[in-house]
Parts: sequence; structure tokens; C-alpha cells
Amino acid sequence: MKPFRYVQSSGVQDATRHVGGQAESVFFAGGTTLIDLMKIHVLQPSELVDVNQLPLSSIEVSDKSIRVGANVRNSELAWHVAIRERFPVLSEALLAGASTQIRNMATTAGNIMQKTRCPYYRDIASACNKRVPGSGCDAIEGYNKGQAVLGTSDHCIATFPSDMCTALAMLDVTVITARPDGSTRKIAFTDFHLLPGKTPERETVLEHGEMISHVELADTPSSRNSHYLKVRDRASYEFALASAAVGLELDGKTIKNARVGLGGIATKPWRSVEAERALIGKPANTDTYKAAAEAALASAKTYEHNAFKVPLAKRTLIEALEELMAQHQAKTK
Repeated sequence: MKPFRYVQSSGVQDATRHVGGQAESVFFAGGTTLIDLMKIHVLQPSELVDVNQLPLSSIEVSDKSIRVGANVRNSELAWHVAIRERFPVLSEALLAGASTQIRNMATTAGNIMQKTRCPYYRDIASACNKRVPGSGCDAIEGYNKGQAVLGTSDHCIATFPSDMCTALAMLDVTVITARPDGSTRKIAFTDFHLLPGKTPERETVLEHGEMISHVELADTPSSRNSHYLKVRDRASYEFALASAAVGLELDGKTIKNARVGLGGIATKPWRSVEAERALIGKPANTDTYKAAAEAALASAKTYEHNAFKVPLAKRTLIEALEELMAQHQAKTK
């Protein structure tokens, strides 16, 4: 591992100024991804700025929203009573990810900022435009079973791995940040992550030194009636081959509003507005869900080893919607 300097920040502005002032300085909290990548020489920061002691570990509940601090651990967020009652999809997604030990360390901001699990990104002997811009993408012609089929480009097909972020993609979520100059800004979650395009090394809209401080979740009827379904190679401690985060607001048997997030198949947390359009105003039945699944995957681009993800993602979305409706009917009997 490359030698690095460790700094414990004294405040939010101190942390942002410290990182913003050095090109190879990064924030450090749970470290569940960062330390792994440092060990295999994928990331080699010159300085880690520890933000664990900053006052960003609270979950503030109001009638209309929940404000989550950047340092809230994934386990705490998943088991919080208000999250389980008002955002069940988020609780389910968090509990479907990683392991208990990792969830006890991983933070809200770190989960949002986590790196791809693409094996070519993690192998410094391979060509990867995300790791070394302009070097190429070995995944395109290589073994690409786990790679994305939505949001890809000729420069990168790496899948974004987070379960939590798949749920956040279909909720009304605002990311609040702090900047080195002392200012703050609010970013809609759906605008936070970038498609790879020609610059896959640029993954979010954050500027260097800008730090997530909070995440705000707006309480809506579709967030309360929501569900997460994950399909993977084994039952635990595995990333999604396909996943679906769904929320429905119903007017009798008609879908008044719908939210759909897809995971395991896209280069960023994926909100499927196409699936939502196919659901809204339609009866809540299997035929409607099938039409939504077709719409969601209509623009998919497959590669040699991952074409199976298209039918799998369709079935996952249909099953998630059917499970959600079964849960809803059981509650309203």
C-alpha cells in the first residue's frame, strides 16, 4: 500500500477545505470500499481525512420527510422504525446488501459514493477507462457477465453495485453537500450520478473537496407502499444480477402513481421512467407489469456474456410488483 497521511478533521468546513486543497486527498469514514481499493493499488490517495467525528450521524424525523446524516451506518438506517414504516423499500434494500459486519461500518454517504465491482476496474493489469482514462475497456470484449445493459457507452459498461442506491433512485431524495468555500447545495438524487459517456472516470457531479452532509427523503404514498427484490447467484453477501425497487400509489385497483428503480443492470442507480409511464393509469395486474418490464428494458444493450440480464430483469420487476401488490392486499383486508 502506498504511504499516506492521516488527518482527523475538526469540522465540516475543515474537512472540505483539507480535501479541496490537495488533489490526492480523500474523505474517510467507514472505509469498507476505500481500504480494499487501496490494498490492491486501484486507489492511491496521499491523504485520508477522517470525518467520523463530525456531527453527521443523526436521523431526523418530521411529518413530511426524514433527514439522514452522511455518517449514519447502514445497519442503523435499515432498522430505524420510521424508515421501516415509511420507506420499507430502503430498509429491505439495505438488509439485502453486503453482510451484517459491513453494514455496521458502511455509511450513508459512502454507500452512495461506492465504486464499481467490475473485475477489470479492480485489476490494475487490465485496461479500464474508469481507473485510467483513455486506456480502454477490457470488459467490453472480456468476460462481462456482471456488466451493465443500461446506460453503457463505448468507454465503460461497469455496473453500479449498490442496493441502497437502487431504492433511493425511485424515491424522492435530495443529496445535501458542503463545499470548501463554506457554501452548500442540494442535488436531486437522480442527477447525482453520471452516465459514463466518454468520461467514465467522472462518476458524480461533486467537485473535488465537496462532501455529502445529509440525505433528505420525502414521505410519499408510493414510498410507504414499496418493496425491494434482489436476484443474485447466492442467498447472501453477493451483488445483484438484477434487482427492482418499486412503489405504487393506488386508487382502488388503478395505479395512480408509480416509482421504479432497477439495480444490477445499469451504470448508475437507475430510475425507469419508461416503466413508470407504462404503469400509471393502468390496472394493477400482471399484464400491466409485463408491459412495464418491456418498456424498462427496451433500450438495453447486451454483450457476449450478459444477455441473460434482460429477461432476468424483466422477470424481477414483474415479481417485485406482484409481491408488492400481495403485501398491499394483505394489509388492506
